[in-house]
Amino acid sequence: MTDLVPATGPQPGGLDTVDAWWRAANYLAVGQIYLMDNPLLTEPLRPEHVKPRLLGHWGTSPGLNLVYAHLNRVIRERGTTIMHVTGPGHGGPAALAGAWLDGTYTERYPDVPQDTAGMRRLFRQFSFPGGVPSHIAPVVPGSIHEGGELGYSLSHAFGAAFDNPDLVVACVVGDGEAETGPLATSWHGTKFLSPVSDGAVLPILHLNGWKIANPSVLARLPREELDALLTGCGWRPHYVEGDEPDAVHAAMAAALDTVLDDIAAIQAGARSGKTVGRPRWPMIVLRTPKGWTGPREVDGLPVEGTWRSHQVPLPAVRENPDHLAQLDAWLRSYRPDELFTADGQPTAAVLANVPGGDARLGAVPHANGGTLLRALPLPDIRDYAVKVPEPGGTMSEPTRALGAWLRDVTAASAPRRDFRVFGPDETESNRLGAVYEATAKAWQGPFLDVDTHLAADGRVMEILSEHTCQGWLEGYLLTGRHGVFSTYEAFTHIVSSMFNQHAKWLHESAKLGWRPPIASLNYLLTSHVWRQDNNGFSHQDPGFVDHVVNKRPEVVRVYLPPDANTLLAVSDHVLRSRGLVNVVVSGKQPSPDWLDPDAAVLHCARGAGIWEFASNDAGTPDVVLACAGDVPTLETLAAADLLGRHLPELRVRVVNVVDLMRLLPHEEHPHGMPDADYNALFGTDVPVIFAYHGYPWLIHRLAYRRANHDQLHVRGYKEFGSTTTPFDMVVLNDMDRYQRVVDVIDRVPSLGRNAAALRQQMLDMRARHHAWIRVHGEDLPEVRDWTWPTGH
Repeated sequence: MTDLVPATGPQPGGLDTVDAWWRAANYLAVGQIYLMDNPLLTEPLRPEHVKPRLLGHWGTSPGLNLVYAHLNRVIRERGTTIMHVTGPGHGGPAALAGAWLDGTYTERYPDVPQDTAGMRRLFRQFSFPGGVPSHIAPVVPGSIHEGGELGYSLSHAFGAAFDNPDLVVACVVGDGEAETGPLATSWHGTKFLSPVSDGAVLPILHLNGWKIANPSVLARLPREELDALLTGCGWRPHYVEGDEPDAVHAAMAAALDTVLDDIAAIQAGARSGKTVGRPRWPMIVLRTPKGWTGPREVDGLPVEGTWRSHQVPLPAVRENPDHLAQLDAWLRSYRPDELFTADGQPTAAVLANVPGGDARLGAVPHANGGTLLRALPLPDIRDYAVKVPEPGGTMSEPTRALGAWLRDVTAASAPRRDFRVFGPDETESNRLGAVYEATAKAWQGPFLDVDTHLAADGRVMEILSEHTCQGWLEGYLLTGRHGVFSTYEAFTHIVSSMFNQHAKWLHESAKLGWRPPIASLNYLLTSHVWRQDNNGFSHQDPGFVDHVVNKRPEVVRVYLPPDANTLLAVSDHVLRSRGLVNVVVSGKQPSPDWLDPDAAVLHCARGAGIWEFASNDAGTPDVVLACAGDVPTLETLAAADLLGRHLPELRVRVVNVVDLMRLLPHEEHPHGMPDADYNALFGTDVPVIFAYHGYPWLIHRLAYRRANHDQLHVRGYKEFGSTTTPFDMVVLNDMDRYQRVVDVIDRVPSLGRNAAALRQQMLDMRARHHAWIRVHGEDLPEVRDWTWPTGH
């Protein structure tokens, strides 16, 4: 092993209690993986004491336990507020061991007390039917980070540190997850972290050398190359390396004292004005063997310090007497009689460094953000609404109206600093630039004369990494704050997996009475599929919504506001909501204003409703024209206008859906409509011609159980796109107004041959459009300049 850093902190003799905690946590980690009975080895270990299915991950646990033990010491000695984020996959045995030892697990779950019975239950429940998972999950006190998927720990840590000036977030980065793209980008969080108004992030890069069956990249780098990489990313690494416990304890204690002194000095200098600019923050590189203190060899093959220790080093304990003997020796090597009393309580030596109360890593309030959450001061949206003297009589950019409202949300929350706007590189592009009147983009220098809207204390977060934006926002929300993530619709798929993990976290957290709900994760998807005619096919994909609706209905909501005022109403709603993932899809280009503010609020409260100004059905429609989304709404209204002019005797009802989940039965989603309400809107025996923003089969999926599903015909995006005109996009996908008239003629039996001439005229208009745009490069004047007729 590489030489250790000099020990300048507490010496080995003074770290006996740290070592006692570490050994106790290691014992508990092994016990969770293997044992279902005989937790203190008070009788000879027998096969029936061992679980029939051995699940869990030992390899990372001793390193995680080491970090927890040493963080306990510095919290107790220094009074520093520290939260820990654990990145290595499936580090559950260590996190559960730490929470049980510091007492927070028993406080949350009194049926798992700190005694022999509680230890037995702690062991048995781990990776066991009806128990707890092998990774770090919401059930673990002190956690905000789901450990099952790799790559997001450091971005979560930065999100937690933003606007928490007194918090240090210690983040263990596994060498496996360090190979992921999201983690590699998140090293750059220091370029956005203010030493004045934010807390600090302390990465602990744990290099134990191996993944499941392969060496890890960073662990095999020469020291100078690894040092260059981390230094080049703006960090000052401190190395703790070794395999002898006493020496590693001394080195780790010294390193922690040094880096916490450095953090305190950086913050003191910046906050007093003595230093300016971006600091070089300290970090720790911890290199210890994988599966440290576990079996060195099993069946003649090396295990400790190799990939074979990744999961269960002794796989056949019930069947193989040699494995059973090795497990017994392994557990006893921690000297449990020194660590636990006869009734299973941790000894005074083990608990000597446990901080008190909320200072414990398992109890720090920041890791239970719902306890800190305050309602945002939200201005009345009516003060920002666009004036609508009559439906469709004016045009506006919906997200620009939203930007003005978000500006004042940002300003009102400035004294509290608990609201931020996140996005890859598009706040201005997405017409939200008004927020810059209240704050700037966070940036830790250097600055150039040509820069605009940059400031060290800015609360708009932009980095061209959707992963990092989402990770920052998740960390921010999980620690009790609020935010919005604005991004191009097509590229939201980049964070689909992160959305999965967060949605699952919310679902599981809702089952725990001790975790109050956090603020909802709010996506604003703009620059959407129908107005990506300039960027072309690569930017045209509305499928993120399809992915979202797969999640538990208690957690997800999808909104498609058709104009500026409905966008304001929806945004006010989602920023007040708790414990959800809200997806709001809205265009940024000029579009018709359909509803005045009062009507918009009422329509959004309904979630779906009849637009009487566009309907002439007198309660008994011949056809229902339904729509969800801004461009589908425009084409639907234009089609209704054509039908009103050419087939005035046809009774047409226009239904707009703003809350997509309303289409589900109420038994399947909290926002779902009872059948009676659905039938009253859409009818039971008339054709429903539905224009939908995304892939059409999603509407069929949501409504397949409804009475008139056989008469439901949906138009939407069919994966046809190009660099073309706005109207050509809807023509390419058969969602245009002319095709919608054709659809009505084809599906309303009473029209028959009487509308044949109109049908041909509509198809001719599509052909005329095709020829026109290839000559003139813009849409037909009657399309481009169409407005809803006054007094229709």
